Amino acid sequence: MKGRVYVIGTLDTKETELRYAKRMVEKAGAKAVLVDVSTMPHAGRADVSAREVARFHPKGELAVLGLNDRGAAVSGMAAALSHFLVSAQDVGGVLGLGGSGNTAIVTAGMRALPVGVPKLMLSTVASGNTTPYMESSDVAMMYSVVDVAGLNAISRKVIANAAHAVAGMALNRVRKAKSDKPGVGITMFGVTTLCVTQIREKIEATHECFVFHATGTGGQSLEKLVDSGLLDSVIDITTTEVADYLFGGTLPCTDDRFGAMIRTGVPYVGSVGAADMVNFGARETVPAKFADRKFYVHNPQVTLMRTSPTENQAIGVWIVERLNHMKGPVRFLLPLKGVSAIDAKGQPFHDPQADAALFAAIRKGWVAARNRKLIEVDAHINDPAFALEVVKQFKSITP
Repeated sequence: MKGRVYVIGTLDTKETELRYAKRMVEKAGAKAVLVDVSTMPHAGRADVSAREVARFHPKGELAVLGLNDRGAAVSGMAAALSHFLVSAQDVGGVLGLGGSGNTAIVTAGMRALPVGVPKLMLSTVASGNTTPYMESSDVAMMYSVVDVAGLNAISRKVIANAAHAVAGMALNRVRKAKSDKPGVGITMFGVTTLCVTQIREKIEATHECFVFHATGTGGQSLEKLVDSGLLDSVIDITTTEVADYLFGGTLPCTDDRFGAMIRTGVPYVGSVGAADMVNFGARETVPAKFADRKFYVHNPQVTLMRTSPTENQAIGVWIVERLNHMKGPVRFLLPLKGVSAIDAKGQPFHDPQADAALFAAIRKGWVAARNRKLIEVDAHINDPAFALEVVKQFKSITP
Protein backbone atom coordinates (compact mmCIF):
# COMPACT_ATOMS: atom_id res chain seq x y z
CA MET A 1 0.00 0.00 0.00
CA LYS A 2 1.31 3.44 -0.92
CA GLY A 3 2.04 5.81 1.96
CA ARG A 4 0.28 9.03 2.80
CA VAL A 5 1.35 12.56 1.94
CA TYR A 6 2.13 14.45 5.13
CA VAL A 7 1.06 18.08 4.68
CA ILE A 8 2.96 20.02 7.32
CA GLY A 9 2.81 23.60 8.54
CA THR A 10 1.86 25.99 11.29
CA LEU A 11 -1.89 26.02 11.74
CA ASP A 12 -1.73 29.09 13.98
CA THR A 13 -0.99 31.21 10.89
CA LYS A 14 -1.50 29.00 7.79
CA GLU A 15 -4.55 26.84 8.55
CA THR A 16 -6.61 27.87 5.53
CA GLU A 17 -3.74 27.32 3.10
CA LEU A 18 -2.75 23.97 4.66
CA ARG A 19 -6.29 22.61 4.55
CA TYR A 20 -6.55 23.68 0.93
CA ALA A 21 -3.26 21.89 0.15
CA LYS A 22 -4.54 18.73 1.83
CA ARG A 23 -7.73 18.83 -0.24
CA MET A 24 -5.72 19.23 -3.43
CA VAL A 25 -3.50 16.25 -2.54
CA GLU A 26 -6.58 14.12 -1.93
CA LYS A 27 -8.26 15.39 -5.09
CA ALA A 28 -5.18 14.21 -7.00
CA GLY A 29 -5.77 10.71 -5.65
CA ALA A 30 -3.33 10.42 -2.75
CA LYS A 31 -4.14 9.98 0.92
CA ALA A 32 -3.13 12.93 3.08
CA VAL A 33 -2.56 13.72 6.74
CA LEU A 34 -2.37 17.26 8.13
CA VAL A 35 0.41 17.83 10.67
CA ASP A 36 0.62 20.94 12.84
CA VAL A 37 4.04 22.28 13.86
CA SER A 38 2.88 25.51 15.49
CA THR A 39 4.82 26.61 18.55
CA MET A 40 2.06 28.91 19.84
CA PRO A 41 -1.42 27.96 21.14
CA HIS A 42 -4.33 28.20 18.68
CA ALA A 43 -7.82 26.82 18.09
CA GLY A 44 -7.19 24.91 14.85
CA ARG A 45 -7.32 21.12 14.70
CA ALA A 46 -5.00 18.87 12.70
CA ASP A 47 -4.80 15.13 12.14
CA VAL A 48 -1.57 15.26 14.14
CA SER A 49 -1.38 18.09 16.68
CA ALA A 50 1.64 20.19 17.52
CA ARG A 51 1.65 18.65 21.00
CA GLU A 52 1.82 15.15 19.52
CA VAL A 53 4.77 16.17 17.37
CA ALA A 54 6.50 17.97 20.25
CA ARG A 55 6.42 14.82 22.36
CA PHE A 56 8.93 13.28 19.96
CA HIS A 57 11.60 15.75 21.08
CA PRO A 58 14.30 13.84 23.02
CA LYS A 59 13.67 16.15 26.01
CA GLY A 60 9.87 16.09 25.72
CA GLU A 61 7.29 18.64 24.69
CA LEU A 62 8.47 21.28 27.18
CA ALA A 63 11.59 21.67 25.05
CA VAL A 64 9.31 22.86 22.23
CA LEU A 65 6.06 24.37 23.47
CA GLY A 66 5.55 27.30 25.84
CA LEU A 67 8.98 28.82 25.25
CA ASN A 68 9.43 32.59 25.24
CA ASP A 69 12.36 32.30 22.83
CA ARG A 70 10.87 31.80 19.33
CA GLY A 71 14.21 30.73 17.89
CA ALA A 72 14.55 28.01 20.51
CA ALA A 73 10.97 26.93 19.90
CA VAL A 74 11.53 26.66 16.15
CA SER A 75 14.72 24.65 16.67
CA GLY A 76 12.96 22.42 19.18
CA MET A 77 10.04 21.76 16.86
CA ALA A 78 12.43 21.01 13.99
CA ALA A 79 14.13 18.35 16.10
CA ALA A 80 10.79 16.95 17.24
CA LEU A 81 9.44 16.77 13.68
CA SER A 82 12.56 14.96 12.52
CA HIS A 83 12.06 12.24 15.14
CA PHE A 84 8.33 12.11 14.41
CA LEU A 85 8.75 11.58 10.66
CA VAL A 86 11.48 8.98 11.08
CA SER A 87 9.21 7.05 13.44
CA ALA A 88 6.24 7.12 11.04
CA GLN A 89 5.80 4.01 8.92
CA ASP A 90 3.56 5.38 6.17
CA VAL A 91 5.29 8.50 4.83
CA GLY A 92 4.71 8.45 1.08
CA GLY A 93 5.69 12.08 0.65
CA VAL A 94 5.95 15.40 2.50
CA LEU A 95 4.56 18.78 1.49
CA GLY A 96 5.45 21.87 3.51
CA LEU A 97 4.06 25.40 3.17
CA GLY A 98 5.21 28.59 4.83
CA GLY A 99 7.76 31.29 5.48
CA SER A 100 11.25 31.17 6.93
CA GLY A 101 10.33 29.67 10.32
CA ASN A 102 8.10 26.97 8.92
CA THR A 103 10.64 26.24 6.19
CA ALA A 104 13.34 25.71 8.81
CA ILE A 105 11.09 23.32 10.75
CA VAL A 106 9.72 21.27 7.86
CA THR A 107 12.93 20.92 5.84
CA ALA A 108 14.71 19.64 8.96
CA GLY A 109 12.14 16.86 9.09
CA MET A 110 12.49 16.27 5.36
CA ARG A 111 16.27 15.89 5.64
CA ALA A 112 15.82 13.21 8.29
CA LEU A 113 13.97 11.04 5.78
CA PRO A 114 15.72 8.75 3.29
CA VAL A 115 16.66 9.93 -0.16
CA GLY A 116 13.88 8.95 -2.54
CA VAL A 117 10.95 9.86 -0.30
CA PRO A 118 9.21 12.76 -2.12
CA LYS A 119 9.82 16.09 -0.37
CA LEU A 120 8.48 19.41 -1.61
CA MET A 121 8.74 22.68 0.32
CA LEU A 122 6.60 25.56 -0.96
CA SER A 123 8.28 28.56 0.60
CA THR A 124 8.66 32.32 0.51
CA VAL A 125 12.45 31.88 0.85
CA ALA A 126 12.90 29.37 -1.98
CA SER A 127 14.33 32.01 -4.34
CA GLY A 128 17.37 32.72 -2.15
CA ASN A 129 20.18 30.60 -0.74
CA THR A 130 18.54 27.22 -0.18
CA THR A 131 21.65 25.30 0.92
CA PRO A 132 20.81 25.37 4.66
CA TYR A 133 17.39 23.89 3.94
CA MET A 134 18.46 21.22 1.48
CA GLU A 135 22.00 20.22 2.51
CA SER A 136 22.71 16.80 0.96
CA SER A 137 19.11 15.63 0.79
CA ASP A 138 16.73 15.56 -2.19
CA VAL A 139 14.45 18.31 -0.90
CA ALA A 140 12.68 20.14 -3.73
CA MET A 141 11.92 23.80 -3.06
CA MET A 142 9.27 25.81 -4.88
CA TYR A 143 8.93 29.57 -4.63
CA SER A 144 5.48 30.66 -3.44
CA VAL A 145 5.56 33.89 -5.54
CA VAL A 146 3.10 35.59 -3.18
CA ASP A 147 3.26 35.10 0.57
CA VAL A 148 1.52 32.08 2.05
CA ALA A 149 -0.97 34.42 3.67
CA GLY A 150 -4.48 33.64 2.54
CA LEU A 151 -5.94 32.13 -0.60
CA ASN A 152 -6.19 34.22 -3.75
CA ALA A 153 -6.08 33.72 -7.50
CA ILE A 154 -2.31 33.23 -7.48
CA SER A 155 -1.76 31.32 -4.24
CA ARG A 156 -4.49 28.81 -5.08
CA LYS A 157 -2.75 27.90 -8.33
CA VAL A 158 0.72 27.72 -6.82
CA ILE A 159 -0.38 25.67 -3.78
CA ALA A 160 -2.45 23.35 -5.98
CA ASN A 161 0.51 22.80 -8.30
CA ALA A 162 2.69 21.89 -5.33
CA ALA A 163 0.02 19.53 -3.97
CA HIS A 164 -0.46 17.85 -7.33
CA ALA A 165 3.31 17.48 -7.75
CA VAL A 166 3.91 15.73 -4.43
CA ALA A 167 0.80 13.59 -4.88
CA GLY A 168 2.10 12.51 -8.29
CA MET A 169 5.47 11.58 -6.82
CA ALA A 170 3.87 9.65 -3.98
CA LEU A 171 1.58 7.72 -6.34
CA ASN A 172 4.29 6.88 -8.85
CA ARG A 173 7.24 5.65 -6.83
CA VAL A 174 10.26 4.33 -8.73
CA ARG A 175 11.08 0.81 -7.64
CA LYS A 176 14.46 -0.86 -7.78
CA ALA A 177 14.80 -2.87 -10.97
CA LYS A 178 15.76 -6.54 -10.81
CA SER A 179 18.62 -5.77 -13.18
CA ASP A 180 20.17 -3.16 -10.89
CA LYS A 181 23.67 -4.07 -9.70
CA PRO A 182 24.70 -3.59 -6.06
CA GLY A 183 25.57 0.06 -5.55
CA VAL A 184 28.97 1.13 -4.21
CA GLY A 185 29.82 4.70 -3.21
CA ILE A 186 33.39 5.84 -3.95
CA THR A 187 35.04 9.08 -2.81
CA MET A 188 37.43 10.88 -5.14
CA PHE A 189 39.44 14.07 -5.49
CA GLY A 190 41.44 15.26 -8.48
CA VAL A 191 44.61 13.99 -6.83
CA THR A 192 43.14 10.49 -6.33
CA THR A 193 41.33 10.23 -9.67
CA LEU A 194 43.81 7.74 -11.11
CA CYS A 195 43.30 5.40 -8.16
CA VAL A 196 39.51 5.60 -8.32
CA THR A 197 39.45 5.14 -12.09
CA GLN A 198 41.46 1.92 -11.81
CA ILE A 199 39.18 0.61 -9.06
CA ARG A 200 36.02 1.52 -10.93
CA GLU A 201 37.18 -0.18 -14.11
CA LYS A 202 37.83 -3.39 -12.19
CA ILE A 203 34.47 -3.62 -10.40
CA GLU A 204 31.93 -1.91 -12.64
CA ALA A 205 31.01 -5.18 -14.36
CA THR A 206 29.52 -6.41 -11.08
CA HIS A 207 28.76 -3.18 -9.20
CA GLU A 208 27.14 0.11 -10.05
CA CYS A 209 29.69 2.74 -9.07
CA PHE A 210 28.60 6.12 -7.70
CA VAL A 211 31.57 8.49 -7.42
CA PHE A 212 31.40 11.44 -5.01
CA HIS A 213 33.79 14.38 -5.16
CA ALA A 214 35.21 14.90 -1.67
CA THR A 215 34.02 18.49 -1.32
CA GLY A 216 32.32 18.24 2.07
CA THR A 217 28.89 18.02 0.48
CA GLY A 218 30.09 15.06 -1.58
CA GLY A 219 30.91 13.03 1.50
CA GLN A 220 27.62 14.02 3.10
CA SER A 221 25.74 12.93 -0.02
CA LEU A 222 27.44 9.54 0.01
CA GLU A 223 26.56 9.01 3.66
CA LYS A 224 22.98 10.19 3.13
CA LEU A 225 22.59 7.49 0.49
CA VAL A 226 24.08 4.90 2.84
CA ASP A 227 21.62 5.92 5.56
CA SER A 228 18.82 5.75 2.98
CA GLY A 229 19.68 2.16 2.10
CA LEU A 230 20.57 3.12 -1.48
CA LEU A 231 24.23 2.06 -1.34
CA ASP A 232 25.26 -1.48 -0.52
CA SER A 233 28.93 -0.76 0.20
CA VAL A 234 31.52 2.02 0.32
CA ILE A 235 35.05 2.47 -1.04
CA ASP A 236 36.10 5.61 0.82
CA ILE A 237 39.44 6.26 -0.84
CA THR A 238 39.48 10.01 -0.27
CA THR A 239 39.00 11.22 3.31
CA THR A 240 40.50 14.68 2.77
CA GLU A 241 37.34 16.36 4.14
CA VAL A 242 38.58 15.51 7.65
CA ALA A 243 41.64 17.74 7.16
CA ASP A 244 39.43 20.67 6.17
CA TYR A 245 37.11 20.00 9.11
CA LEU A 246 39.93 20.01 11.64
CA PHE A 247 41.96 22.92 10.26
CA GLY A 248 39.50 25.40 8.79
CA GLY A 249 39.48 24.47 5.12
CA THR A 250 36.70 25.33 2.72
CA LEU A 251 35.56 21.74 1.99
CA PRO A 252 34.98 20.24 5.43
CA CYS A 253 33.01 17.22 6.49
CA THR A 254 30.80 17.40 9.57
CA ASP A 255 31.39 15.77 12.94
CA ASP A 256 29.23 12.89 11.65
CA ARG A 257 31.74 11.81 8.97
CA PHE A 258 31.75 7.96 8.86
CA GLY A 259 28.54 8.00 10.92
CA ALA A 260 26.40 6.32 8.25
CA MET A 261 28.78 3.37 8.10
CA ILE A 262 28.77 3.14 11.88
CA ARG A 263 24.95 3.14 11.95
CA THR A 264 24.35 0.74 9.08
CA GLY A 265 27.31 -1.62 9.13
CA VAL A 266 27.64 -1.66 5.33
CA PRO A 267 30.89 -3.19 3.99
CA TYR A 268 33.52 -0.47 4.08
CA VAL A 269 36.93 -0.12 2.44
CA GLY A 270 38.73 3.12 3.25
CA SER A 271 42.01 4.97 2.95
CA VAL A 272 43.62 8.35 3.60
CA GLY A 273 43.48 9.87 0.14
CA ALA A 274 44.41 13.56 -0.02
CA ALA A 275 44.96 13.81 3.73
CA ASP A 276 48.08 15.76 2.80
CA MET A 277 46.14 18.94 2.09
CA VAL A 278 43.75 21.55 3.42
CA ASN A 279 41.67 23.40 0.79
CA PHE A 280 41.31 27.18 0.67
CA GLY A 281 40.04 29.62 -1.92
CA ALA A 282 42.18 32.06 -3.89
CA ARG A 283 45.69 32.53 -2.50
CA GLU A 284 44.84 35.90 -0.95
CA THR A 285 41.99 34.33 1.07
CA VAL A 286 44.23 31.97 3.04
CA PRO A 287 44.22 32.99 6.74
CA ALA A 288 47.27 35.02 7.74
CA LYS A 289 48.17 32.56 10.50
CA PHE A 290 49.22 30.09 7.77
CA ALA A 291 51.50 32.56 5.96
CA ASP A 292 54.67 30.48 6.47
CA ARG A 293 53.20 27.19 5.26
CA LYS A 294 53.79 25.26 2.03
CA PHE A 295 51.12 25.96 -0.62
CA TYR A 296 50.18 24.67 -4.02
CA VAL A 297 47.98 26.87 -6.20
CA HIS A 298 45.72 24.37 -7.94
CA ASN A 299 43.94 27.11 -9.91
CA PRO A 300 43.06 30.79 -9.31
CA GLN A 301 40.14 29.76 -7.07
CA VAL A 302 41.75 26.85 -5.16
CA THR A 303 44.85 26.93 -2.97
CA LEU A 304 46.07 23.79 -1.21
CA MET A 305 48.07 23.87 2.04
CA ARG A 306 50.35 20.95 2.91
CA THR A 307 49.41 19.35 6.23
CA SER A 308 52.17 19.20 8.81
CA PRO A 309 53.25 16.11 10.84
CA THR A 310 51.30 17.45 13.84
CA GLU A 311 48.18 18.01 11.75
CA ASN A 312 48.50 14.62 10.11
CA GLN A 313 48.72 13.00 13.51
CA ALA A 314 45.48 14.72 14.52
CA ILE A 315 43.82 13.60 11.28
CA GLY A 316 44.85 10.01 11.93
CA VAL A 317 43.57 10.11 15.51
CA TRP A 318 40.20 11.50 14.40
CA ILE A 319 39.75 8.96 11.60
CA VAL A 320 40.76 5.87 13.57
CA GLU A 321 38.47 6.75 16.46
CA ARG A 322 35.54 6.67 14.06
CA LEU A 323 36.71 3.48 12.36
CA ASN A 324 36.85 1.72 15.72
CA HIS A 325 33.09 2.25 16.11
CA MET A 326 32.21 0.42 12.88
CA LYS A 327 30.49 -2.94 13.44
CA GLY A 328 30.31 -4.03 9.81
CA PRO A 329 33.19 -5.46 7.74
CA VAL A 330 36.01 -2.91 7.48
CA ARG A 331 39.26 -2.86 5.54
CA PHE A 332 41.39 0.26 5.89
CA LEU A 333 44.44 0.65 3.67
CA LEU A 334 47.53 2.81 4.18
CA PRO A 335 49.47 3.72 0.97
CA LEU A 336 52.98 4.01 2.41
CA LYS A 337 54.49 5.85 -0.57
CA GLY A 338 52.07 8.75 -0.66
CA VAL A 339 48.43 9.74 -0.34
CA SER A 340 47.86 12.03 -3.33
CA ALA A 341 49.19 12.86 -6.79
CA ILE A 342 51.19 15.81 -5.42
CA ASP A 343 52.46 13.83 -2.42
CA ALA A 344 54.47 11.39 -4.58
CA LYS A 345 58.26 11.45 -4.67
CA GLY A 346 59.44 14.51 -6.60
CA GLN A 347 56.08 16.29 -6.24
CA PRO A 348 55.55 19.57 -4.27
CA PHE A 349 53.81 17.98 -1.25
CA HIS A 350 56.17 15.02 -0.89
CA ASP A 351 56.80 14.81 2.87
CA PRO A 352 57.51 11.31 4.21
CA GLN A 353 57.69 12.61 7.79
CA ALA A 354 54.17 14.06 7.63
CA ASP A 355 52.79 10.89 6.06
CA ALA A 356 54.54 8.78 8.67
CA ALA A 357 52.83 10.76 11.45
CA LEU A 358 49.44 10.03 9.84
CA PHE A 359 50.13 6.31 9.51
CA ALA A 360 51.59 6.06 13.03
CA ALA A 361 48.51 7.68 14.58
CA ILE A 362 46.20 5.22 12.83
CA ARG A 363 48.34 2.23 13.82
CA LYS A 364 48.49 3.38 17.44
CA GLY A 365 44.77 4.05 17.74
CA TRP A 366 43.59 0.96 15.88
CA VAL A 367 41.51 -1.40 18.01
CA ALA A 368 41.78 -4.94 16.69
CA ALA A 369 38.48 -6.70 15.99
CA ARG A 370 37.32 -9.64 13.89
CA ASN A 371 35.39 -7.37 11.53
CA ARG A 372 38.20 -4.84 10.97
CA LYS A 373 41.60 -5.16 9.30
CA LEU A 374 44.30 -2.52 8.89
CA ILE A 375 46.34 -3.18 5.73
CA GLU A 376 49.58 -1.46 4.77
CA VAL A 377 50.51 -1.31 1.09
CA ASP A 378 54.04 -0.46 -0.01
CA ALA A 379 52.80 1.66 -2.89
CA HIS A 380 51.57 5.13 -3.75
CA ILE A 381 47.81 5.63 -3.63
CA ASN A 382 47.65 6.06 -7.43
CA ASP A 383 49.83 3.02 -8.20
CA PRO A 384 48.20 -0.01 -9.86
CA ALA A 385 49.36 -2.17 -6.95
CA PHE A 386 47.32 -0.13 -4.49
CA ALA A 387 44.19 -0.23 -6.64
CA LEU A 388 44.56 -4.00 -6.99
CA GLU A 389 44.77 -4.39 -3.22
CA VAL A 390 41.70 -2.21 -2.71
CA VAL A 391 39.73 -4.35 -5.15
CA LYS A 392 40.99 -7.54 -3.51
CA GLN A 393 39.90 -6.37 -0.07
CA PHE A 394 36.58 -5.07 -1.41
CA LYS A 395 35.76 -8.43 -2.95
CA SER A 396 36.69 -10.18 0.29
CA ILE A 397 33.90 -8.42 2.23
CA THR A 398 31.15 -8.03 -0.41
CA PRO A 399 28.97 -10.70 -2.05
